[in-house]
Amino acid sequence: MRMTMARVLAVSAAALLVAAVAIATLGPTEMTLGELLAMWGADPPSAAPGFLGGFAWNNLIVPLLVRPDWLLPAAMGLICAGIAATLSTPPDAPQSHHRRS
Repeated sequence: MRMTMARVLAVSAAALLVAAVAIATLGPTEMTLGELLAMWGADPPSAAPGFLGGFAWNNLIVPLLVRPDWLLPAAMGLICAGIAATLSTPPDAPQSHHRRS
């Protein structure tokens, strides 16, 4: 189970990193994530700031929307790669129960 999850995360990481490079290379330069979502017609609903609360909207969502469009898939890919690498390492060797003098 652990190795299967590591493989799924490794493939996800590869796909996200390839997507990030493709967006950065093929897309318009200096485009933000908010501009990319608006171009796709995915404007945030007007009730989103009220639903999420002012703190979450202003401190979590808005900073993501003003970042470069390739940054979110790249960050998610790096996180998936790190978790996959952690899951694929073998567990520690069993410890000896002998007392040291």
